[in-house]
Order: sequence, then C-alpha cells, then structure tokens
Amino acid sequence: MTATAPAPSPAAEAPAGAAPTSLAPTARGLWRRARWYLAFLAALLIGAVAVTSLGQDHRYPPLDPRSYDADGAHAVVTLLEQQGLKAEFTTDPTGSPAGPDTLVLPEPDLLDPAQLRAVAAAGHRRLVLIAPGPTALTALAPGIRPSEDGGGYASVRSTAADCPLVEATRAGSAHLGGMLYTSGSRGQGCYPRGHGYPLVSTPAGAGDVIVLGSGAFLQNEKLATDGDASLALGLLGSQPHLTWHLPDYTAPLAEGAGHKTLEDFIPSGWHWAYYQLVVAAVLAALWRGRRLGPVVSEALPVVVRASETTEGRARLYRRARARGHAAEALRGATAHRLAPALGVPLRAGAPDTDALCAAVADRLPGRPAGDVRALLFGPPPTDDAALLRLADDLDALERQVRNP
Repeated sequence: MTATAPAPSPAAEAPAGAAPTSLAPTARGLWRRARWYLAFLAALLIGAVAVTSLGQDHRYPPLDPRSYDADGAHAVVTLLEQQGLKAEFTTDPTGSPAGPDTLVLPEPDLLDPAQLRAVAAAGHRRLVLIAPGPTALTALAPGIRPSEDGGGYASVRSTAADCPLVEATRAGSAHLGGMLYTSGSRGQGCYPRGHGYPLVSTPAGAGDVIVLGSGAFLQNEKLATDGDASLALGLLGSQPHLTWHLPDYTAPLAEGAGHKTLEDFIPSGWHWAYYQLVVAAVLAALWRGRRLGPVVSEALPVVVRASETTEGRARLYRRARARGHAAEALRGATAHRLAPALGVPLRAGAPDTDALCAAVADRLPGRPAGDVRALLFGPPPTDDAALLRLADDLDALERQVRNP
C-alpha cells in the first residue's frame, strides 16, 4: 500500500475480536462518585441522632408542673405544697372535685365541647384559664372576649396591677402579657395594656374564673422576679386543693383558637440545625460552583512524520482486515483531490458522483465513465491483492488526470 492513504475513520481502528468500550456507568464508578455524599449524609444522621439523644432530658412542655426547666412550673407547685396545699395532676379535667379546689387549664382550647361543658358544670371554686380562645371563653367565662386592641396580643413585661383584685394588689407589678381580653360587665381587668387586660377575673357560680393571657409569671425562671411569686401563690393557693390539668398536645385546637402558629410546635433547638444546614448548602454551592480556569495548551511530547502515521494506520487496517474501510478511505481521498483539479464543486463536503465521473471521462477520452465510476465508487475489494490493485489503479488515474 502506498503512503498516500488518508486518515481512516476511527471505527476501523479497533483490532479484530476486541470488545467495544462501554460508556454505561459501572457500580465501581458510581460508588467512587457517590461515596463522599453518602459519608456526608451518614455524618448528618449521626449528628441528628446525637442531638436528639442529648435532648431527651427536656421531656415536658412549657408550664408543666413536673418540669424543672426554666419554662416549667414545678417551683410554684412546690411553694404551694410547702404551705399545706394539696396538688395533683390529671389528664382528665372533667372529674368531680373532692372538695373546694382550684383547677388550672394551661390549654383549654385542646378540650372538646363536651369536656368544656363538663368542666363548667363541675363546680370548681376557682378556674384558672391560660390563653383561652373564644370557644373556651364562651363555655367557661361568659362575658369575656378577646380584645382587639393592638392585635389582641402584648409582649410579656413587668406591668403594674392597677386593679382592685386582692391577689393583684398584694403582688404589685408582675410579668404579664400575651393575649389580651375585655373585662365584660361583671369582670375585673388587671395589668392593663392599652384597652385590654392580660388578667381578668369574673364570678362564675359559687366561685370565680381567672383568665390569663400568658402563664410566664408561673415559670420557674420568672418566679423570683417582681411580684410573680406572690401573684402565683395568691391565684393558685386560694383553695386547699389544686388540680393541674396536663393537656394532650396531640389533640386538635378547638374551633376559633387561632393564636398558635407553626413556630409554636417547633423545638427551639432545631433552629440551630436549620442554620447549620443553610451554611452547609451555601458551602456546597460554592464548592461545586468553583471556576476551573482557562484551558491550558500543551505541546506534544513528540512529532510523528506523516509517513509513519500512514504506515501505522495501514497496519491497523490490515490486522483488522478492514479492506472495505481502507478502500473507502483511498477512494474518498482520490475523489477529493480530483474534484478541485477538474473544477467539480463540493457539496456537503463531497463532490457529486455523476459530475466527477463525467469530468474524468471528458479529461480522458479513452476512459468510459462507467469504468471511472467502478474505480472511484465501486464495491470493496475481496482480498489484499485486490486492495493493492485498487490503490495502484487510483494512483494511475490521478496521474492521468493531472497529466493527460
């Protein structure tokens, strides 16, 4: 074969019997790419389990009389018991009291209408409602309504009593706030905030009802400030027996109790986890979006002569027995060299077959166009000898066209 053969197609360079290279991802490749992501997820899960395990000591919700946490109410119950008052906790607020008692309902909106009616008919000497909604107020404290002043809510802060209620007058200023209420025609409003009150007392049957906008002054951390302890002991210790309801926080809120938001049900510790996830996401975006820089050109390590490249590819053709590809490459290269010499234009990168054959036949009067077509565009050779004859005939045809 002569050294004038053009570059062959890549498909013909594969040796005979060689398996084709697969571009499908393998299990090993997927593992190598995903292992760092899996390690990050495993570390995140381990951290979440650790945080959850460390936070198991906070088992009680706010204002739970069994809780020693800052937002619990164990301290006020202990002080009441030290004064001889008997305290008990119950999950059923509808039971009949054993005697004159005080019933504390931290979440009255979690009670259904039947339970509210049962509590109203139980005849408690004092009923303490913490942040009740309209439904609970209608059933347990008729005449008292949520105030519309300032949106019906005020921040918890130290406030003067400014009312004739004995317990509030004795305590003085205390930390009151939360939901605001109107006093109604029979009630007494204390610790005024605008035109609303975070503490309202109203008579009911043989006793009275105390409506609180917030139970912050009952919490362990605030009991020792201002007159919070005096107010708590006065409101909860007026009767010899105290019943504290433990709400079922899985129950739905009563209709009309819309003062809770989504943040009220999210533990405070998870806010830090959310911030950490945001920081991790930003760092991951910066890491994946880093700029790799411009492409750097490199000189080839060696320079290979064209003849050596042609011979090397010819040996590959011979080893693969790709006579058809070799013949196609020889014929295509010859046609591309003859077309400019004969003035035949290229269309889509190749000369027109009929036009090229006719031009060659016009240049060589003794050569029919059919013979030219069979030589330039005929069937592939059947053996190596036929391929060599084809190469020699193409060289001879090109010499005759250039030197007729």
